Amino acid sequence: MLQSPLVTGTKRICFLLRVKPQMLDEYRERHTHVWPEMLAALSETGWSNYTLFLAPDGLLVGYLETQDFDAALRGMASKEINHRWQSTMSKFFEGGDAAAADEQMRPLEEVFHLD
Repeated sequence: MLQSPLVTGTKRICFLLRVKPQMLDEYRERHTHVWPEMLAALSETGWSNYTLFLAPDGLLVGYLETQDFDAALRGMASKEINHRWQSTMSKFFEGGDAAAADEQMRPLEEVFHLD
């Protein structure tokens, strides 16, 4: 399947987090039922093609496309639905002293991309 090219100015963002190994099944289950209001908020604040990949050891790889990642994070931080979602999800992540996952996201450097 061909993928459409990125809109000019769109950035690819990839980040890593770690899910507690004993909570992998519940983490997967939570993502089969993401709240519709949360999905709408992500779209409204510039998150597109948002994808999560989970390894058996708990390594979580996140990918998204956006015009401005910092603005996308700020947009979500301003949404009440995000605060509710993050408060229910923070228990799943290692590190960060129970900080919300979106506060732990650090984009990786893109070093290659095949157009």
